[in-house]
Amino acid sequence: MAPMPAPLTLSPASARRFLRRALLLDAPVPNLTTALEHHGYIQIDPINVCGRMHDLILRNRVAGYREGDLMRHLHGVESTLPAARRHAFEHHLPSTSTLVAFPLAAWPHLLTVMCKRTRRSGVWSGRLTLGQRQLAPELLTEIAARGPLSSEDFTDTGRSRHVWGAATQAKATLQKLFFHGRLLIARRGSDNRRYYDLPEKILPASVLAQRPPPAAETARWEIQLKLRQRRLVRLMKKELPLVEDLVQAVHVDGCPLLHCLRSDLPLLDRATLEATPSTSLLLAPLDPLIYDRRVTSMLWGFDYTWEVYTPPAKRVRGYYALPVLSGTEIIGHVDSKADRQAGRLRVVSRQPQRGTAVSRAVRELATWLQLK
Repeated sequence: MAPMPAPLTLSPASARRFLRRALLLDAPVPNLTTALEHHGYIQIDPINVCGRMHDLILRNRVAGYREGDLMRHLHGVESTLPAARRHAFEHHLPSTSTLVAFPLAAWPHLLTVMCKRTRRSGVWSGRLTLGQRQLAPELLTEIAARGPLSSEDFTDTGRSRHVWGAATQAKATLQKLFFHGRLLIARRGSDNRRYYDLPEKILPASVLAQRPPPAAETARWEIQLKLRQRRLVRLMKKELPLVEDLVQAVHVDGCPLLHCLRSDLPLLDRATLEATPSTSLLLAPLDPLIYDRRVTSMLWGFDYTWEVYTPPAKRVRGYYALPVLSGTEIIGHVDSKADRQAGRLRVVSRQPQRGTAVSRAVRELATWLQLK
């Protein structure tokens, strides 16, 4: 293996320009397939205050992106896509319970952790309880016979005593079967409800025929996901040896040692030469640009927390505040809420830096949501 090249030194402004380009914020790509391949995955979240998380992430990165396009890409418009026509699927990141949209190439890397979940404890993703083991064959048989079904299609299974909230035994069992890879999400209802089907109805046979790769290969793939998702990242000591041949170390004043993909180095060169668009963009609360809070604070001078789960009295910016990116600065936030019934986007609060304007960005979000 060739020795790792010496670290590059970048100014904070050049690093910020690089991130904009590398994260597709300067030049949106033409379609969702390209965006998914570029980022490795897109995080999915059901909360819909002024658009869902995945839609807010993608609207700045895919030309002509419409609200709901990711779900249509995954599952079709009115009914499920046949397996042969699917290019992506929903599942969880291997080391977390984070739900994302993956390209098909991710499937074999998920198999080992799916198998491990069947033996672990855990109310949502671990091994089946005795009652769930007894119920699972019935659920699988019904789905095989009738096609995609939701937990609401099984009304007489009782409540689960092992899950928080009011989940039925059917819902808890279907969720675990999904985590274990025995079911996949075939489509979503208008209320975002999951409809499950057998994997062979969701993924192409050529994908399902793949075997789990060696553990070291999957570990390397996971670190590559991190790099593809954020483009300029902190790597842990145990991570660096697995991707040393793929990465370039970068020194940025005031930041810990960062790494980028060597394949992104041409963008680093451009970041020192080309002007950065000055148009303001509203970022999703979990946008890849700001996902690492430590890097966001040090590189962008913006201390940001997504406050949707923060008690109201302790919120600093608001329930669903969207950071505002302008050029190479994050200039504040806009906390907005879509009033679908009234057909309006309501601004709960806004705090841009003095001398900056966010009205155009708010109007663009309203237009995208088809609101006034």
